[in-house]
Amino acid sequence: MNMNTKNIAAALRRCAVVLLLASGPVLAAIPIQHWTQPGGAKVYLVESPSIPMVDIRVDFDAGSRRDPAPQAGLASVTAGMTSKGIAAAANGAATPYPQAMDENQLSDAWADLGAGFDASASSDRMSFSLRSLTDPEILPKAVQLASRQLGEPSFPDDVWQRERQRISAAIREANTRPGTIVGKEYAKAVYGGHPYGYEMTEETLQRISVADMKTMYRGLLATCRARVSVVGAVTRAQADAMVATLLSRLPAAGRCEALPAVAEVPPLAAPVLREVPFASAQAHVLIGQPGYQRRDPDHFPLLVGNYSLGGGGFVSRLTTEVREKRGLSYSVYSYFSPGLHAGAFTVGLQTRPDQAAQAIEVARDVVARFVADGPTPVELQAAKDNLVGGFPLLIDSNRKLLENVANIAWYDLPLDYLDTWISRVERVTIADIKAAFARKLQPQRMVMVTVGAAAAR
Repeated sequence: MNMNTKNIAAALRRCAVVLLLASGPVLAAIPIQHWTQPGGAKVYLVESPSIPMVDIRVDFDAGSRRDPAPQAGLASVTAGMTSKGIAAAANGAATPYPQAMDENQLSDAWADLGAGFDASASSDRMSFSLRSLTDPEILPKAVQLASRQLGEPSFPDDVWQRERQRISAAIREANTRPGTIVGKEYAKAVYGGHPYGYEMTEETLQRISVADMKTMYRGLLATCRARVSVVGAVTRAQADAMVATLLSRLPAAGRCEALPAVAEVPPLAAPVLREVPFASAQAHVLIGQPGYQRRDPDHFPLLVGNYSLGGGGFVSRLTTEVREKRGLSYSVYSYFSPGLHAGAFTVGLQTRPDQAAQAIEVARDVVARFVADGPTPVELQAAKDNLVGGFPLLIDSNRKLLENVANIAWYDLPLDYLDTWISRVERVTIADIKAAFARKLQPQRMVMVTVGAAAAR
């Protein structure tokens, strides 16, 4: 690493520290600018001039919900392979990086800039994230290099053969852990045949080729389908130009036809019980069912209510009843995972195998009573106090703020969503929570998966 690179990296670290220390009180408003580029990309910008850096995230509807079932994991490995090399530029004169690069050369190029570009795939989206200083000697090059990696990945077959072996080995190792087993069995039971429940296995990996990755990539990633979120020390004009460059090597917009619809997660018709024998010092338990879509108007009552039920750590009812009063589990929790589809509502705990039946009975009873009665006034106020008090921590860095802006963009939430978040939490009532939980949860019709507990029955 040369001295220039060391200076750049040090500056990035200083920026991150200053941003965390200087976050201070939450601003009264977080103005989000939004526009659509001529090519169809939707851009969301928060100008944050105090720190000379910028974070950009580009999201596409190319997550694992688009995986063919026999090739579960395709979106994930496709995203990962974008960092393994780039092809020679189709228009070399338009970039300072016209040459083909293997994964080591590409990594070195990013290190020399002191910037970073990452790709990942979740259930709903394939995401690309760029972070760079806004120094005029650095930022244009970082955007050009990101454009190359986003638009012209090479997908080298020899690297994929190596990666497939590495991922397969990781899957084999993970499958020796009870926590992995309970999660996989639970996902299959809750989601049925929906893509949210697909499992990447050694067999599905064997069915994925470089040609499959290229087909998925070119079929789903297009300028007109991009949702781009930008947070940093740039103006709207600068952001618009950066986004145009970043997306310039993707397929041209033209007429962007709608992608095929993905079916909704089917509701459970009956309770499901799966017990997996496993020699383990702890029994692992997951209980739940399909929950709700992120755009659902019940989101805030469910958010606040779940904090009281099991999302608030030591102030939650599950912790009080299962851990504090009875000592049945060190940790017990609940959460919703909403997405474009009804992500699961989940209760999780670990306990001694000989205590599993009692812990499960108590946890299920707590959930049933909460759905029927809602929180107490004291529980509700504790949830509101903790959520409101913790809100600054949700936006106290560029990356956290970017994540929130990206969610606003992805789910078409109101642009003032962050400005009204606290007031919407504070307006939630016990009646709101009871009604929302009654609409979403059926305690008598849930999935229960145990790993390592069956022998104790």
